[in-house]
Amino acid sequence: MASLICGSIAYDTIMNFEGKFADQILPEQIHILNVAFLVPTMRREFGGCAGNIAYNLNLLGGEPIIMATVGGDATPYLERLKQFNIDASHIRQIEQAFTAQAMITTDQTNNQITAFHPGAMNESHLNLVANVVAERAQNTKGAAKFGIVAPDGRQGMWEHCHQLAEAGIPFVFDPGQGLPMFNGPELLELIELATYLAVNDYEGEMLAQRTGLTLSTVAERVEALVVTKGAEGAEIHSKGKCIAIPPVPAAKVIDPTGCGDAFRGGLLFGLENGMDWETTGRLASLMGSIKITHQGPQNHQPSQDQIAAQFKEAFGFSY
Repeated sequence: MASLICGSIAYDTIMNFEGKFADQILPEQIHILNVAFLVPTMRREFGGCAGNIAYNLNLLGGEPIIMATVGGDATPYLERLKQFNIDASHIRQIEQAFTAQAMITTDQTNNQITAFHPGAMNESHLNLVANVVAERAQNTKGAAKFGIVAPDGRQGMWEHCHQLAEAGIPFVFDPGQGLPMFNGPELLELIELATYLAVNDYEGEMLAQRTGLTLSTVAERVEALVVTKGAEGAEIHSKGKCIAIPPVPAAKVIDPTGCGDAFRGGLLFGLENGMDWETTGRLASLMGSIKITHQGPQNHQPSQDQIAAQFKEAFGFSY
């Protein structure tokens, strides 16, 4: 069962600051902020929300279909997706643009500051959900049963939400760092189209402020509202219930980059396989815990058997 993943493909340049941002920023001087952080280590990783979500869904044995736009520098990324047998046939390459680039600096308390160049991502609206549906039908491939709209170009996110709804494909609206691009009425319209909504706790507060609704009221408009809370686990609001999802303590905390996307990969796998929310949330939580023990968003490589064994060890039952 396939899932259509609409979102960004990006290269992540990840740097580590050995102090704390809070020690370098003077709150009373924030209006003339001019700071520099010494970053002794730097590396380049494959990233972007769609790429990361697809990578984690593929690890679990799911079938991700990526719909994204990349630049003329994307050949190494496309070759990597081919290596993992991830469907990249609906990734559009725009030669005159750069692939989206994220420059991420993480301090010793895992706070992050990110600069992001969207590049080809701004053209994501050129991709059409209808083309994926038609291609899958023509080639007798399994239809996309679920979708997710993750952070991407603004117009692309808007149009893909509408297109998934028109195609009758249940989907997760995952605004993430793209949430500030939409005002309250626009967010409410996209929420009404979505089947599920996923945010972290900070994004949840911003969503409530922009829409003027409490999260419990927002939850009534979707089949499930998923709120991730970092080391505190997550909450899933569905049918009037709030299901607490416990965290899985990580063996070691190395890098939080991509943990939210790993969670969403587990979320899609649970949906694909008809799992209940208690199980789906726990699997998603485990995927985030596995990811955080590795540098970069796509360097963890557990087998499906290893994931299943870790799940049973953490929760006492099998998924």
